Amino acid sequence: MIDRRRLTLALLAAAAAGPALAQAPARLAPADQALVDRAVAYLEGLSQAKAHFVQVDGRGRQATGSLYLKRPGKARFAYDPPSGLLVVSDGATVNVADARLKSFESYPLGMTPLSLFLARNIRLDRGVQVTSVTRAAEGFTINARDGRRQTAGRLSLTFAEAPLRLAGWTVTDAQGRNTQVRLLDLAPASDLDPGLFVLKDPRPKNVGRARM
Repeated sequence: MIDRRRLTLALLAAAAAGPALAQAPARLAPADQALVDRAVAYLEGLSQAKAHFVQVDGRGRQATGSLYLKRPGKARFAYDPPSGLLVVSDGATVNVADARLKSFESYPLGMTPLSLFLARNIRLDRGVQVTSVTRAAEGFTINARDGRRQTAGRLSLTFAEAPLRLAGWTVTDAQGRNTQVRLLDLAPASDLDPGLFVLKDPRPKNVGRARM
């Protein structure tokens, strides 16, 4: 069975990473810094976007789904069946619903990594720190870690060229386990349905109180 919580955290961590890439250390070569700057400008320009994703963990277990973004504040990660997992930020709260487990959890947006990427004014004085940039025939990858050194994990964002687009990311945890996400068709969007970014607890109120 796929570790749904770990896959969700991988999505949230990567969503937060892009704008914070401007915290590249001084040792980056000018050509590498130029790629980071291009990536940041591209990500900041995605006021609305949508994509399908394929997510694979270190054991080869796979999940698929759809991603929607609308800055400021709103995002939706919807896993395809049979997962039953749905993650929605409505601008103030990140709600996580799992239909299979019949669970529902809520977090203030400001306490999640999504708050950095979805903010109206993106702050560049926190988040991740770029450690290197690697190139490939089809694009480049920006490798980063926690800029505050509070965690031992790593994050790699992969970009395709012609045109520039985010192709996916890999999150490596402190134990060296990878969760890889591949975006199949990330593209700017317009007039996304506001209902995409609304998710309420479907459980009877007495059930929610009983578990508190």
